[in-house]
Amino acid sequence: MRTGRKPDGCAICFKHSKFSLLSVNPVEFYRRDVPLLDRDNVGLVLLLQPKIPSAASPAICVANTHLLYNPRRGDIKLTQLAMLLAEISSVAHQKDGSLCPIVMCGDFNSVPGSPLYSFIKVGKWNYEGLAIGKVSGQEQSSRGQRILYISIWPPNLGISQNCVYEVQQLPKVEKPDGDLTQTEPDKTEVLVTAEKLSSNLQHHFSLSSVYSHYLPDTGIPEVTTCHSRSAITVDYIFYSAEKEGVAEQPGAEVTLVGGLKLLARLSLLTEEDLWTVNGLPNENNSSDHLPLLAKFRLEL
Repeated sequence: MRTGRKPDGCAICFKHSKFSLLSVNPVEFYRRDVPLLDRDNVGLVLLLQPKIPSAASPAICVANTHLLYNPRRGDIKLTQLAMLLAEISSVAHQKDGSLCPIVMCGDFNSVPGSPLYSFIKVGKWNYEGLAIGKVSGQEQSSRGQRILYISIWPPNLGISQNCVYEVQQLPKVEKPDGDLTQTEPDKTEVLVTAEKLSSNLQHHFSLSSVYSHYLPDTGIPEVTTCHSRSAITVDYIFYSAEKEGVAEQPGAEVTLVGGLKLLARLSLLTEEDLWTVNGLPNENNSSDHLPLLAKFRLEL
């Protein structure tokens, strides 16, 4: 359930016969102590263990979200995305230091090729000098818009420019026998380390999009939503590449274990297709968004 008064939220459903639920991690983007984060959007992150007769089977991290719609508030969208990525990073890291396969779905309220979309796929982005309305690609004009500043979110959010939770070095305390140990922090506090301010954002996932966003034969754009204001793609399914590899993270390397091979996907429609049935919603489709559907094989 989202925060605030609107009766909606994010859901992830799974078959108990196929998976065991290892953890449930809600992500609330509203933060009372962060003025930037005054919107009631949410995300949800699950860790699932496949029930297959193999001890080597990795868990799967599945995430779902609905980012802020407002096309002119790219600063909020980016911060919400960073919060979701930080939670995914925390959940997807296994005890041996490896990273389990990831599926990240949702309405990201950003169009293909936009800076936010490209950041998800490429994993790096320098946002310095960009107007906040250009982040999602929904705004054509940047006149009168603020420029993204360094850094977008305040330090007390506890998330680094690498979209991971920051953890401070615990203070050393000398025991009576002369040995040094580390104190345990209060788990309710946000742990923050000093980080050099930079306009470079990074994440260490290797994500592909289930959809190419254009019809292969004609190059006509696919759309996921169509109503009186626009017909565009804003909904996505991103997933971990099937091949093993190493993702770079400052000061460390993260091994990607297993992966997901895309086997099939439900075809999307064009704007022209949807206007032949009076757009969305209509008498056959109760939502103003189309469903996205993908079939994967887990590579061990």
